[in-house]
Amino acid sequence: MTNGPVDIDRMMLPDDDSARRHEKLVRITRSLIRHIEDLPEDSAQGYAQFQRAAVLEDEVRARTHDLEHALDLLNASNARLAEAWREKDIARQNLATAIETVQEGFALFDADDVLVLCNSRFNALLPDIVDRLKPGLHFDDYLQLAAGSRHLVFPQGMTAEGWVRMRRQRHHEHHFSLTQQMAEGRWVQVSEQRAADGSTAIIQTEVTDLIRSERRERGRLLDDQARILQATLDHVPLGVCIFDGRLRLLGWNPNLSDMLAFPRTKLRQGMHFDDLLHQLRSQFAFPLHQGANLLADWVRSVRRGVSYTVDVTGKGGGRSLSIFAQEIPDGGFVMSIDDVTEHKNALLAVRRANETLEARVRDRTLELEDALASAERANASRVRFVAAVGHDLMQPLSAATLYVGSLIEDAGGGAERGKLEKVQRSLDSVSGLLGALLDISRLEAGQAALTIEPVSLGPIFDQLREEFTPVAEAKGLTLIIHAIQATVVSDRIYLRRILQNLISNAIRYTDQGRVLVAARPRRGRMLLQVRDSGRGIAEGDQQVIFSEFKRLDAKASAAEGLGLGLAIVDRAAALLGHRLTLRSAAGAGATFSVELATTWSAEPRGPVSPAMPNLDQDRIGDRTALIVENDAQIVAALSDLLEQWGVEVLDVASGEDAIDLLQETELQPDLMLVDYQLGSGMDGLAFLKKVAADFDIAASSWLITADRSQRLAEQARQAGVQMLLKPLTAAALAQALASVQTGRADWIRVTPDPAGAKPV
Repeated sequence: MTNGPVDIDRMMLPDDDSARRHEKLVRITRSLIRHIEDLPEDSAQGYAQFQRAAVLEDEVRARTHDLEHALDLLNASNARLAEAWREKDIARQNLATAIETVQEGFALFDADDVLVLCNSRFNALLPDIVDRLKPGLHFDDYLQLAAGSRHLVFPQGMTAEGWVRMRRQRHHEHHFSLTQQMAEGRWVQVSEQRAADGSTAIIQTEVTDLIRSERRERGRLLDDQARILQATLDHVPLGVCIFDGRLRLLGWNPNLSDMLAFPRTKLRQGMHFDDLLHQLRSQFAFPLHQGANLLADWVRSVRRGVSYTVDVTGKGGGRSLSIFAQEIPDGGFVMSIDDVTEHKNALLAVRRANETLEARVRDRTLELEDALASAERANASRVRFVAAVGHDLMQPLSAATLYVGSLIEDAGGGAERGKLEKVQRSLDSVSGLLGALLDISRLEAGQAALTIEPVSLGPIFDQLREEFTPVAEAKGLTLIIHAIQATVVSDRIYLRRILQNLISNAIRYTDQGRVLVAARPRRGRMLLQVRDSGRGIAEGDQQVIFSEFKRLDAKASAAEGLGLGLAIVDRAAALLGHRLTLRSAAGAGATFSVELATTWSAEPRGPVSPAMPNLDQDRIGDRTALIVENDAQIVAALSDLLEQWGVEVLDVASGEDAIDLLQETELQPDLMLVDYQLGSGMDGLAFLKKVAADFDIAASSWLITADRSQRLAEQARQAGVQMLLKPLTAAALAQALASVQTGRADWIRVTPDPAGAKPV
């Protein structure tokens, strides 16, 4: 060993293992210790070298420890890596074994479309390419290999390039499946499924047995269908034949041969349509506008959008056939032939019968038209007669009513007054009956004039309450009429007449209990109801009661009515377009309902007219009344009653005489009562108009008439004239006089109101 400095780096060789390096370090350490011991004790250099050696020894020990730890980690990593490689090999082998045991062909391509692995059954039906299916093969190369195999059968009309393009396009789908035909009639179902990491699994399943089984079953079904079809054709009464897209006969039935007189030996499968068309042309004539060439053109059309129909007739007469052809899905067509000879003969017979019947109908129509014209003329004459008779009857009836009123005023009390009041009630009944006859006559003839306008229900209900409460109380009944503030769309006169007749009918046929009149809103409509607790109406009689002169109470006297009330209600409701309904049962009362259109508005109530106003004799003693009437009896009766009330009366027979009187005397009457029909010359309305135009007279003017038409009512309203309807009653006359007494007559009716007489 040398005593000089030791070059440690040169002694430590890279190829030395740890044991060798440890041995060298130990030797170096010992050498350094001896070197230090040989130096003099006072030598500082020796001590410094010793210190350096000690530090070097610590560093060597630390590096040795680190190196040993690193070696341990490396050895552990190598062991784990070796274990992982071993497990990987085992897993790959297990996967390959598992895939190999799968009955279907399996292949796995990674996200870059590179083949990772496949089993031996993958493309086993393409044996000429199986050897080249190795891991690392790209999917496009695989498609080219498969397309080049002689064992792959392409779909009809598809080339190898087209098949590759189709598979490449389908490959980009997430999942798809197709059935691929192979050589020797074998079939494979190919399914591709893309995984989440972009890899693709392909499974191939041979389905040859399944497809062959399906084909056998389909063939059996087709055979069965063919037999069923043939059996159906054989039982169809038509002649039927079926041709394919090449116009070759596929099927037919025996009736075809019979209808065309076609030898059955010539009807054979595969026969061309032209042979059948030739047979048709030889025996039957086609219409001029639809010849046989049109049928031939339709048969040869590429697209037969519509069916074809033609009727042919046997040459020289005989049978007629109807031919109908319709395209079928495979490009062929089916044609049916029907023998319509009997049908056409029947149509011809019907046509001839119709011509005869039409002639008879024309003759009968002419007879009916003559009869209808005669009936209309008779009806018009009847209407005119009723109107004329009504006026003539009203004249003496008015006189009798006024005379009785005058007698009642003179009679005072006692039995004589009671008899006169009974006579008055009888006259009122006659007036009501006559008014009802006139109403039903106008409604029957359709000559009733209507004024459709908003009608306030409040005043009508108030007047009905005042009018019928005494009648109901006299019979021991309770009459309830609910107040209502609403407006309906109707004719004021006929609506009131409808309600009057319904209330009167309810009171007449109710022996005890009550009669209720109410208005019920119904979604923009108004339902007017008259409900009673009376005898009720059996279901079988609910139509009869609306007929004229029909009453369920056969014991009732004529004074109680002719059975026209409900007939008027029915006709008036129909004329106004109001829906009339009845709900009733025998012994359970009855409810009549009238449904009207409505407009809602809150209207103040109008004042109610009293039945007989109280006359202040002191205030009317200086009143003067001018009566213009050509009927002496009416004049006498009016004068007698007015004079009893203290009124001074002047009377003239015509409008011309009244004008002369006014001009000569400059008379200023307080009340003018003028009859409408004054005979020759001007009528009462013309007279009142002339007085209003030529004279400065502030008289209360009243037109007396039996004409209840709306036309006259409208003319009077426009002239500012009020109306009194015949037959006149003392109450009506008192109301007119009360208007003079109070200076107002706004509560007295201006338009004609059938309520002036007792309702039927």
